[in-house]
Amino acid sequence: MRLHRLDITAFGPFGGEQSVDFDALSAAGLFLLHGPTGAGKTSVLDAVCYALYGAVPGARQGMTLRSDHADPGTRTQVTLDLTVAGRRLEITRQPPWERPKLRGTGTTTDKAQTWLREYDAAAGAWRDLSRSHQEIGEEISRLLGMSREQFCQVVLLPQGDFARFLRADAEARGRLLGRLFDTQRFADVEKRLADRRRATEAQVREGDAALLADAHRMQQAAGDAMELPELAPGEPGLADAVLAAAAVARATAREQLTVAHCRLAAAESAHAAAGRALEETRELARLQERFAQARERARLLEERAGDHRAAQARMERSRKAEAVAPALELRDAAEADHERAAREESRARALLPETYAEAGATGLAAAARRAAEELGGLESGRRAEQRLAVLLDERAGLDRQERADDGVLADAEQWLAGWEETRAGLQARIDAAQEAATRAEQLAERREPAQRRVRAARERDRLAAETEAAAAEVRRAEQETLAAKEHWLEVKERRLDGIAAELAARLADGEPCAVCGATEHPAPARKDAGHVDREAEDAALAAYQQAQQRRDEAERRHGAVREALAAAGAEAGDDPLDRLAREADEIERLFGQARRDASALHAAQEELRRAEQERERALLEEELAHARGTAASVAARAAQLERRAALLTDAAEAVRAAEDAAQRLKDADARLADAAFRAGFDTPRDAAEALLSDADHRALQRRLDAWQAEEAAVRALLAEADAAAAAQQPPADVAAAERAATDAAERLRAAASARDAAARRCAELDRLSAHAAQGVRRLAPLREEYDRVARLAALTAGTSADNERRMRLESYVLAARLEQVAAAATARLQRMSSGRYTLVHSDDRTGRGRSGLGLHVVDAWTGRERDTATLSGGETFFASLALALGLADVVTDEAGGVRLDTLFIDEGFGSLDDQTLDEVLDVLDSLRERDRSVGIVSHVADLRRRVHAQLEVVKGRTGSDLRRRGH
Repeated sequence: MRLHRLDITAFGPFGGEQSVDFDALSAAGLFLLHGPTGAGKTSVLDAVCYALYGAVPGARQGMTLRSDHADPGTRTQVTLDLTVAGRRLEITRQPPWERPKLRGTGTTTDKAQTWLREYDAAAGAWRDLSRSHQEIGEEISRLLGMSREQFCQVVLLPQGDFARFLRADAEARGRLLGRLFDTQRFADVEKRLADRRRATEAQVREGDAALLADAHRMQQAAGDAMELPELAPGEPGLADAVLAAAAVARATAREQLTVAHCRLAAAESAHAAAGRALEETRELARLQERFAQARERARLLEERAGDHRAAQARMERSRKAEAVAPALELRDAAEADHERAAREESRARALLPETYAEAGATGLAAAARRAAEELGGLESGRRAEQRLAVLLDERAGLDRQERADDGVLADAEQWLAGWEETRAGLQARIDAAQEAATRAEQLAERREPAQRRVRAARERDRLAAETEAAAAEVRRAEQETLAAKEHWLEVKERRLDGIAAELAARLADGEPCAVCGATEHPAPARKDAGHVDREAEDAALAAYQQAQQRRDEAERRHGAVREALAAAGAEAGDDPLDRLAREADEIERLFGQARRDASALHAAQEELRRAEQERERALLEEELAHARGTAASVAARAAQLERRAALLTDAAEAVRAAEDAAQRLKDADARLADAAFRAGFDTPRDAAEALLSDADHRALQRRLDAWQAEEAAVRALLAEADAAAAAQQPPADVAAAERAATDAAERLRAAASARDAAARRCAELDRLSAHAAQGVRRLAPLREEYDRVARLAALTAGTSADNERRMRLESYVLAARLEQVAAAATARLQRMSSGRYTLVHSDDRTGRGRSGLGLHVVDAWTGRERDTATLSGGETFFASLALALGLADVVTDEAGGVRLDTLFIDEGFGSLDDQTLDEVLDVLDSLRERDRSVGIVSHVADLRRRVHAQLEVVKGRTGSDLRRRGH
């Protein structure tokens, strides 16, 4: 902030118009504002503060701003020309003014007014910005970054408050430094953590409420036998208490289930006993019935005993004949085999050459083996010949020309001699093509991303131009909106100025005035030529609102284009378009080259396959030359051997079969005669006649078996001791036993129902407990997050036990800034105190408060560190001055901070000795190196000799005047 000019009219002790050219005063960097006591030195600073904030410093809030020396017709006004945040502004303020009425006697009060203008360097003229007190106040506070109190403490340093910042507590220092260094984001972090702690706490409470709901359901399932914990949602230990109560309920339910099991077991035992009694009664009745039936069956068997003995004799003779039956069947089969073998032998010998007509089975078999061995030796030749035929067909007729065996062998040997070298060359070509194919696949993966980045870069460059155009449109819309608003406010002000004429137009004689209540209207106001009515005001307001809408639409378009630009920038990165395009073209070129190299893979593989087929053909021809022998081909030679071996084998087998059949027939006759004799028959014919057919034998056997089974069953039944004993007992009462069993079953069902109810209770409690445990596990991460967020929130708020110094996050950041301020102040304080004092930052806690923004002074003479409150009056002055100058330096250097180019120091120099005063002035004079000016407000006479640039306040009976002296 730099002051250029201050115009004062009827303000404070100044009855007329006074002007201060701060540019001329600040040329030397150090100027003096002096004058006698009560002349109005501090009023100049009050005017600066009033122009900026609409109020004077706090110590003089109740004072009247209007000068008592001013002419009644002169209105109080303060105009300040300054540069702040790179903008040249002019602020004009007029406090409320009680002036004489234009008509009649008495006075009327005009409202306070404020104007804000900005200098347009391009147009070379001032441009109106606003006439609203609130808007102007907010804009100035935003540009300066300080409230009125902070401005007075850092820039003006008024009388009596010179050492306030030095001796302020940590909270006061924190509020000032926070505005100067823009640490609101750290305060926002503290608030965000606090809000997040409350949100997670609400979620934990919600989860605990669900857990309590599960606990109530478990209590209902347990039949009110479960005691719920007397804890509210969110209280520590609720989850463990609910799980513990659930465990107790489950244990109680399992005990009840065990009792039900015991009762069920007793009922099952009684039911089993009744069932056994019923079964025993039924068994007694069955045995009694069975014994009576056995006696009846024994009587019937006795009646059919003669027929049974005759059937036994017939079956016995048939069994003896069955011993001879296999010999009879074997003899018939041997005779048939012998006749068939003789016919086969005759047929096989007829097909053999005459040399084998009398050969036996052994000789024929030996000849067949020799032919088979020779045929087996030709098998590999046959396969080679078949493979060669296939290869020759693939060579498109090269085998049509007949060559001599010697020529074929010579060609094959010559071709095979260079095979390895040919194969190695072809394999190298295949490997190179395969490597090119792999390289093409890798380049294909890089190709698409590179093309996408090129497209994104083109879109990014296009959107960048659109963003600039949209920003220009937003600026133009803002200017139009501001102009429309200024026009509306001006029209509104003009209408308010002429509102008396509108009210006068509605006056009627005898009717009271709406303003003063008078019924007489001697001089009603008249509308002048420039009168503005309500329609004009509404039209200006509508134009202003339309301009606002156009500005909002322009800002929306600008935001959309910026979002699209950000998306394109994220895809394309920061590389320029031509570089991305070159990279994409290079990848495309390498990809095309790799594909061309890889295209030779198929041709090389086909050539290698043809070469391998040619080598195989040569090897096969060499093998066939040895296998054909004198035959036309291997197949012809193999066919001859196959036919000879087949004929010899068939003949040998036929001779051997005929010999075996004759021997088997002879053996069968001998066995048949021996079997008939041993069976008790005189001849084999008698044995054949005694044989029964299968059907007759089965029918007879069934009759005998049925008789024997019935006889055995009856005998067994009559021999059973249980049946005989049951027959001796009274008849069994089955109905009574069934009634007893029914009663036991009913008692069993009741016990089972009780057991099932207890089991369901256990299952329901297990399910609800599992659900509650699952909820506890699901809530555990949220509870952990709540604990973590709560710890962080307490840590950043300075309320955590881990934060030993109880320092808030914003205070921690400001402490670092205060260290910079102390370091910058020390550089001047050491010069002012001849190297004795050094300001240091302290983060020690004071009492039960928080730490972080303390200031101490180190006395080099004693080597001890002490509080700044122990400094003397003069020491406090130059220590405070050094701290204020250091604060201005750090604020100026801080990015985004406020540049303080003009400072005022009001009094305090009278407490300094000559040497200290020289050192302080040297420090103040050195500020010119940073293009800063310092105004000293003092009535100390020695300063007029030391500071050449001066603004003197001269008081008189008609008010004070301002005079600039020196250069």
